[in-house]
Amino acid sequence: MRKRLLTSFLLGGALVAPIAQAETLEETATVFGMREAILDISLSPSGNQIAYIAPAGHSTEAVFIVDLNGNAEPKPIIQFSEENAELTECDWATETRFVCEVAGILKDGSTPVSFSRLLAIGADGSEAKLLTQRTSSRALGFRQNGGDIIALDLEGEQDKILMTRQWIKEVSINTRLANEEEGLGVDEVDVVSGRRSKLERPDENAVAYIADEDGRVRMKVRQPDAVGGMLSDRRLFYFRKPDSRSWELLSRIEVDSQTYSGLYPVAINSAENIAYAFASHNGYEALYTIPLEEGGEPSLLLSREDADVDRLIRIGRDRRVVGASYATERRENAYIDTELKTLSDGLRQALPGKPLITIIGASSDENILMIVASSDTDPGMTYLYDKGSRRLEPLLPLRNHMDGRTLSEMKPVTFPASDGVEVPGYLTLPPGSDGKNLPTIVLPHGGPSSRDEWGFDWLVQFFAARGYAVLQPNYRGSSGYGSDWFGKNGFQAWQTAIGDVNGAGRWMVSQGIADPDKLAIVGWSYGGYAALQSQVLDASLYKAVVAIAPVTDLEQLRSESMRYTSGRLVDSFIGRGDHVRAGSPGRNIDAFKSPVLLVHGDLDLNVDVNQSRVMHDRLEDADKAVKYIEFENVAHSLDATKVRYEMLKEIDTFLSTNMAN
Repeated sequence: MRKRLLTSFLLGGALVAPIAQAETLEETATVFGMREAILDISLSPSGNQIAYIAPAGHSTEAVFIVDLNGNAEPKPIIQFSEENAELTECDWATETRFVCEVAGILKDGSTPVSFSRLLAIGADGSEAKLLTQRTSSRALGFRQNGGDIIALDLEGEQDKILMTRQWIKEVSINTRLANEEEGLGVDEVDVVSGRRSKLERPDENAVAYIADEDGRVRMKVRQPDAVGGMLSDRRLFYFRKPDSRSWELLSRIEVDSQTYSGLYPVAINSAENIAYAFASHNGYEALYTIPLEEGGEPSLLLSREDADVDRLIRIGRDRRVVGASYATERRENAYIDTELKTLSDGLRQALPGKPLITIIGASSDENILMIVASSDTDPGMTYLYDKGSRRLEPLLPLRNHMDGRTLSEMKPVTFPASDGVEVPGYLTLPPGSDGKNLPTIVLPHGGPSSRDEWGFDWLVQFFAARGYAVLQPNYRGSSGYGSDWFGKNGFQAWQTAIGDVNGAGRWMVSQGIADPDKLAIVGWSYGGYAALQSQVLDASLYKAVVAIAPVTDLEQLRSESMRYTSGRLVDSFIGRGDHVRAGSPGRNIDAFKSPVLLVHGDLDLNVDVNQSRVMHDRLEDADKAVKYIEFENVAHSLDATKVRYEMLKEIDTFLSTNMAN
């Protein structure tokens, strides 16, 4: 009999007490700056065990195993501690062993470079095996890509997985054993012994492989190099028939650093011999199927006339496609599996607050499902659902440290831009507020090929807890709303995007929600760029500006990207023309009037830290009010509890000081 999993076991102590009415900045920053209690979780093939990763101190993660048929008490089996690397996920390969990924950043001179490694570990923490091929001392390069699992279960094989492998040429002087091959291939790897055999020979232009549900490699994705070793703007998708070893061209797409055009295959259904692919339909992204045969024509499966269908829904160890999703005011699931649709709809209606329902794991027979239910005021609870008994059992909260708190609702709104276009967004008010004459933050999202969605947001909730109203505009240039809304992207059409962002602030004032003397803007990544560039259009609107990991100079961004193989794609996304200088806050320092806070991590792979360093120097040289905080050994997400705690305190102090004045 399965024992009930008590959440208190998983919290590492007693449940958090109810929140006192008055709370200091330090106390609020502690709660909202804390990492999730559960960083990753997976269900074993039988459905009788779970493995999860939890924070265990600064730059430290621990893996816990829970026997759901035993005492249901978490058992720590390994701990990983590395300053610039972390355990990111663990997946069960068998009932007794699982495979974990370590991802990190190291510096190649002054340039940060990402890397990953895969290792197999016993469910009792024993017999750890490195699955990523070790780099030879004769290698002519660094093995950056440690491999991706493309199949956990292979038909007729036990203890084996399929994973990609990056091959690197070796020096051949004084040896006949040097490897002469390079590129990405596929190996069949035994997770017990660590032994491997080559399944797909390396291809120097391959960037991915896709296996079907039976563990057969059915698709290869190639992105040929352009001049100087840069990735080209063409990506080619090849398929092979079930009984063939030959590759045939299926589709080709055009790409830049954030977008694509064409038919983009992403998964395979071997029973029907089709691929699922995304492509445009009437200006919106849609889901298609295409036969894996010569001359196969795509068929439309799922589409909307008001939103991009932009995510697959997959479950189980074979990653079976069961539907797709899209976001309007909330994210909605469109299932092609009728049983799961009925289950998902029923759970959504039965659970408090009609939360978002996400299936995150399944036993091999799919009779046991692992589910997360979450909403704007609920950071998320994991559940197990047994199809046989139709019983739903709670497992553990994703952020137990927020138990007992009153969180703020996130309400969809629209506001008019300067040209009359209605711009969608989300408004969050402080708990218990009447929504009048409040200190207010406009919070544009990053990307720009992204969008904000309804759901829990730790940064928004921190600001609301500190008494701020928060408006998150999905400005033109955001993704999810079709090609016309995306336009030329938020850099090339910055006037439109930033105009919408400023329109958000003016609307908050016009509605009486915002105190015009206490209106600020805060942004992260592209959102940080938008916060800074808002000064170029209207320096008097926002009384304080906070930019976290921002792009500040488009020409500098182009130059920095040339250190990486994606440089040509970034160059295309930025484009050429007068907008490059006019759209760079770092080239328009004279426009700035409001005080600026810059925050950046020195291991940022998305936006080089020099973007903030140079911006700070230019503002300071022009006698503008600016403060710069740089965190060491931290990446773009600033995903460390002590770093986020310090950042939240600094931002709140900066805003309250400058808006009070």
